[in-house]
Amino acid sequence: MLRQRFTGLWRHADFIRVWIGQTVSVFGSLIGGPALAFTAILILHATPFQLGVLAAARLAPGVLTGLFAGAWADRLRRRPIMIGADIGRAMLLATIPLAAVLGLLRIQQLYVVTFLVGVLTVLFDVAYQSYLPSLIAREDLVEGNSKVSASASVAEVSGLALAGWLVQLLTAPIAILIDAISFVVSAVSVWLIQAPEQAPVCGERASMRREVAEGLLAVLRHPLLRVLAACTLSKEFFSGVYGALVIFYMVRDLGFAPGILGTIWAVGGISSLAGAMATGGVTRRLGIGPAMIVGLLLSSIAMFFIPLAQGATLTAALLLILQQISGDGPATIYQINEVSLRQAITPERLLGRVNASAEFLRLSATLAGSLLGGLIGGWIGVRSMLFVASFGTLLSTFWLVYSPIRALRKCPGSLVEPIS
Repeated sequence: MLRQRFTGLWRHADFIRVWIGQTVSVFGSLIGGPALAFTAILILHATPFQLGVLAAARLAPGVLTGLFAGAWADRLRRRPIMIGADIGRAMLLATIPLAAVLGLLRIQQLYVVTFLVGVLTVLFDVAYQSYLPSLIAREDLVEGNSKVSASASVAEVSGLALAGWLVQLLTAPIAILIDAISFVVSAVSVWLIQAPEQAPVCGERASMRREVAEGLLAVLRHPLLRVLAACTLSKEFFSGVYGALVIFYMVRDLGFAPGILGTIWAVGGISSLAGAMATGGVTRRLGIGPAMIVGLLLSSIAMFFIPLAQGATLTAALLLILQQISGDGPATIYQINEVSLRQAITPERLLGRVNASAEFLRLSATLAGSLLGGLIGGWIGVRSMLFVASFGTLLSTFWLVYSPIRALRKCPGSLVEPIS
């Protein structure tokens, strides 16, 4: 049964190319992301507020440029945007190990590089999410997103485990170089795609501002997209608070070494892989709406386990592992269905702007949460803020519970079948 579910796109050569590129890129980012945080904490001795600013530097580009990225993705060919973004990210990240070797690395450089990489990441992500439905059939979107998510989970197992030990053995800045190389591989994989990309429809165009507004209005006026947007704003705000402080808490307050943390995080990759592989079956059995609710509910409950841990003890380590096991799989089920639903119900001509609008809302909420978490975390305590963020994320589930999504069994063009 499992084999049959994952064979539909195996013979689609161009999808395999982009799939491989995304897997390698995710692998590199799972090393580079933690390595960047460890660089700030262990080498530059960043404070909670500085970590909040660093998280904000990563998220601010989505707020400032995300909506325009969607308009560009609808006006221009999407493959060149993806290739250019990958090459740019590789070059920017390579400056961090270079500065570290020369003894010139400062927290301000991390802010600048993180911000510029964030700009390019927004461009890539919006172009990619809008390009995939033109590369594969819409009825294959759940399968395609599940495959990408499954391989990303495999990369998470090895990438996060390797990240911690690379930081300990080679130092954090040098580990970031692997992330830079992975973006080069991703650029090559997209460049090798042979299917011609359909040119954007030419003709008289509205102003950029009007096109951006059209994407936002499409989200606000569609009953399902509107609920997804509200849930995203709430969920990502509290996730921003949580994400800005969680590594600081595990390193400074609990006292775990990077290698141990990387190994613990790798367990989450196994859980994510299980979630990706189970998404099709869970969604067919429960329906896409209930599957999203269950996924978000369970992943939110799992967030409480980390602030429950105290000290670098065996019990604390088990709580961190339990969070990875019980949280990452359900979160993956939610994410796959959320993206697939949005892609399936959005017209082709609006895909770039609707995806960008969703990304804009997500990053805006996460940015606000990161800044608030970094600011208040140093005042009332990091552990207390993690509890608040966990509770807030849990409450976000009610946006889905009290909406039409609760009764949704399938989305247009997906593989999800109605329940008999």
